[in-house]
Amino acid sequence: MTKLDLTGLKCPLPVLKTRKALKALLAGDRLEVHCTDPLSVIDIPNLIRETGDRVEITERAEQRIVFIIEKVDGAPA
Repeated sequence: MTKLDLTGLKCPLPVLKTRKALKALLAGDRLEVHCTDPLSVIDIPNLIRETGDRVEITERAEQRIVFIIEKVDGAPA
């Protein structure tokens, strides 16, 4: 699993960096994204709806949000 630490970054950087990291993955690969920007709870799931991949919020604490994103075969880049 690839890990992406985006703590401390503000919108739109978490989404832009997540999109870039997803492009490098193969189908079935997973990406673990750590964010602190509260807007990422909205922005990253919206990005994943666009790409067709799967996302799960595994942790949502006061200061940290963790997403696990699975790259889906045939998802548009």
